[in-house]
Amino acid sequence: MNTSLNARRRTADMTEAAKDVVDVLVIGGGVTGAGVALDAASRGLSVVLAEAHDLAFGTSRWSSKLIHGGLRYLANGDVGLAYESAVERGIVMTRTAPHLTRPLPQLIPLHEGVSGTLAMTGLQAGDVLRRLARTPSALLPRPRRVPAAEALALAPGLKREGLRGGLLSYDGQVIDDARFVVALARTAAGFGARILTRTKAVSLDGDGARLRDTLTGSEFDVRARKVINATGVWAGQLVPAVRLRPSRGTHVVLASTGITGTSLTVPIPGSRNRFALVLPQVDGRIHIGLTDEPVDGEIPDVPTAPDSDVDFLLSVASSVLERPLTRADVLGAYAGLRPLLDASGASADLSRRHAVLTAPNGVITVVGGKFTTYRRMAADAVDATGLTTVPARTKDIPLVGATARGRLTRIDAPARLIAKYGTEAVQVAKLDPTRLHPDLTAAEVIWAVEHEGALDAEDVLHRRSRVGLVPAEANPLVDIVSVYTGSNPYKHSRGS
Repeated sequence: MNTSLNARRRTADMTEAAKDVVDVLVIGGGVTGAGVALDAASRGLSVVLAEAHDLAFGTSRWSSKLIHGGLRYLANGDVGLAYESAVERGIVMTRTAPHLTRPLPQLIPLHEGVSGTLAMTGLQAGDVLRRLARTPSALLPRPRRVPAAEALALAPGLKREGLRGGLLSYDGQVIDDARFVVALARTAAGFGARILTRTKAVSLDGDGARLRDTLTGSEFDVRARKVINATGVWAGQLVPAVRLRPSRGTHVVLASTGITGTSLTVPIPGSRNRFALVLPQVDGRIHIGLTDEPVDGEIPDVPTAPDSDVDFLLSVASSVLERPLTRADVLGAYAGLRPLLDASGASADLSRRHAVLTAPNGVITVVGGKFTTYRRMAADAVDATGLTTVPARTKDIPLVGATARGRLTRIDAPARLIAKYGTEAVQVAKLDPTRLHPDLTAAEVIWAVEHEGALDAEDVLHRRSRVGLVPAEANPLVDIVSVYTGSNPYKHSRGS
């Protein structure tokens, strides 16, 4: 299986894609589109995936980086969706991507006004789902109440006044959402899928699409037995019958300031089931998220995080901290747009269920859902094509670099590389070790270009690493990284 993606393979795949009628043409290279490509290719179907920009360019890279068990859905009474999330979390963490995920301890601080009894009831219900999903407690331990001293040891920055202790539970965290998507696409390529980035769908119908190579401007047709629109929040631009109500989810990025070594779940004032999350990352930084605000008007390629969202998140997080957070603590901010199906009510209350819709012209659109449940979304979309009776296989297909969690620590490579590349860390470690940034070496740039489909500095800095989340650190590296990519079409248009 050749899982390497690079400029040479892209050119060859583009030439071949224009020649034949393929079984499935997938439009969109986020987690859903890459998941569809893997599902279809692993069932023996011929697949072309066309992405207008880069893998994980859109909403997929702006997530909270959680592989979560659906506790919020349970609180809203949607037991089915909560159970689905718990099952998919277990599959990702134990079978398909142990190397790209880790258990994340989460602490609910018990200050005045927070009901520990009610919250613990919810956590225990979530643990029942974990057991039903057969996820071992050795991976995700059962929830428990901790005294104030232990809560402060887990989160030294907590406000001490009125702290009665905390509730400790565990969920899943994806180490890097963009890299997860790249791993999906590479695994699909190993099954023969042709992955075409910088390839925009100019028009499409049920038996193919007109595509444009945005690097050269040339256009070509790809004919397909079925077309699947997996463009997320942009789905309605290609299939006008699909009506969405985008919702903006903003996060802020902070330096590691000793606030916490564990995730904090902070109730949002005035809301019974909404929380802000203070999320420590493997690079030592902290992300705080997330908002849920309806968005009207034209959908931008890269959403911006408004000042009002940043201020709101800092205020909510500060409500449980000894030292209030200020703008001086912020290194960066990012926002993603959720593709929620149009319905009445506030965006926070709209269903997170996915839907597979077939337009009159035959185009299949898969939309909605969550990062955690991408695999189920992909399976349902491929089932809707009617092209195969082979059932979905992806729950048992490890992504590139995957191995059993217990074996990861025995890989002969730096731990930082193992957390990014799994078993491939050994090969990455043999390349140029020159350090370009605390979280990026020349070896990683070379690997991104030769094996992960990175075509320019933006791909490397924003989606093969996450250096781009802090603009002040990313901007000085553009010219350096461009030496390795061989070109510099990079345009840094936002503080992401």
